[in-house]
Amino acid sequence: MTTDLFDDDRPREECGIFAIWGHEDAAALAALGLHALQHRGQEAAGIVTFDGTHFHAHRAVGLVGDNFGKDSVIAGLPGHAAVGHTRYSTTGASMLRNVQPLFAELSFGGLAIAHNGNLTNGLGLRRRLVREGCIFQSTTDTEAIVHLVAKSREPTPVARLVDALRQVAGAWSLVALFDDAVVAGRDPLGIRPLVMGRLGEVPVFASESCALDILGARFEREVEPGELVVVDRQGLRSLHPFPSRPSRFCIFEYVYFSRPDSVADGRSVYEARKRIGIELAREAPARADIVVPVPDSGVPAAIGYAQESGLPFELGIVRNHYVGRTFIEPSDHIRHLGVRLKHNANRGVLAGRRVVLVDDSIVRGTTSTKIVAMVRQAGAREVHMRIASPPTTHSCFYGVDTPERDKLLAARHSVAEMARLIGVDSLAFLSLDGLYRAVGEPGRDPLRPAFCDACFSGDYPIRLFDVEEGEREDQLSLLLEEA
Repeated sequence: MTTDLFDDDRPREECGIFAIWGHEDAAALAALGLHALQHRGQEAAGIVTFDGTHFHAHRAVGLVGDNFGKDSVIAGLPGHAAVGHTRYSTTGASMLRNVQPLFAELSFGGLAIAHNGNLTNGLGLRRRLVREGCIFQSTTDTEAIVHLVAKSREPTPVARLVDALRQVAGAWSLVALFDDAVVAGRDPLGIRPLVMGRLGEVPVFASESCALDILGARFEREVEPGELVVVDRQGLRSLHPFPSRPSRFCIFEYVYFSRPDSVADGRSVYEARKRIGIELAREAPARADIVVPVPDSGVPAAIGYAQESGLPFELGIVRNHYVGRTFIEPSDHIRHLGVRLKHNANRGVLAGRRVVLVDDSIVRGTTSTKIVAMVRQAGAREVHMRIASPPTTHSCFYGVDTPERDKLLAARHSVAEMARLIGVDSLAFLSLDGLYRAVGEPGRDPLRPAFCDACFSGDYPIRLFDVEEGEREDQLSLLLEEA
């Protein structure tokens, strides 16, 4: 089992999905696409292909390059159509049976499905389906969709998938491979990303546009919220089987999740992050000598902050890119050194300086504390931390692995208290209105927000059925104990 040496105190990346139809090198192209999406999940990866007669699958724990870098693996995945997935588990444990794409032989043929997101009624669906006789092979919520497709009485595979998706709640982008057809779709609010491109005339779908770039494919458009795109031998067609609703794309994609070279919801992620830094400098200036990013996610915002403030941008912290997941169980001593193995202070830049330290977010605060201590030990005279997002006060239930709310630092402490705990001379976060301005909105309309910002506001746009059910069960247990 893999172990992360470092508690890097970040919301964990969700998952990356990829699909292609009509290319003789579908598996190799899927592996390249997943490699570009590796940042969205480093736990496991899988590819399923179809060659016109049979489905072929390879799934493994570990990185894409480690599992799909051999010619023999790609040769074992023949076919002109492929779907792929790179995973960080937001539901379901870290085990091979949970690695996607999931595959099943159904009455009408095969189905492989890869999913980015979380179903907020997944546990309720699972209980119902088990009562009805379904046998689950995994612990991931994605399998509920497979069973719903299997039980549907609709006449075609695509109609069965639509029927299944009408019964789920939550945030989802998915790709599905049937006998000689690929389907790509997004939930009606479009919370999770999904784009469409073409390699020549071959349709390609991916979580982010950077996966198209690695193939030399041209970006065509976003898959629209609530849209299903079907590709088969008859061509490409678009379905809109769900009631239309205003989009609520995840605003944290601009803060952290998406690669900076991607275009998300029509906006350059890199430019958005620079503008975030500009807004942060306007809202929270600091009397300092230099601006230093916490690499790598804090770099674009720090560039924007430095440009707006007129302070020099310096690489006061250097990241070691060759340290990451390991197959060795580390000792407690090595765990304690984790932040230093991953980041090292650049003493010549920091010594004697008043430093503005720019990072994308604070979750638990553990790594921020260690980095601040490291910067001070390198001789920084003052440390002023600036965070390129609002305080993370609520857990995400839409496909991002965040801690329970009582473990979120900003849910338990004021900004002044957090500053003391982290050990900085001052601490400031970007406002929610400032984040909206940075991505091109005049501010947050509380009656009709343009994005999903639940982790900052507590405004959940999709009902949390499983959470509500769990709370009811907890309340019932308490009443029984008191009785």
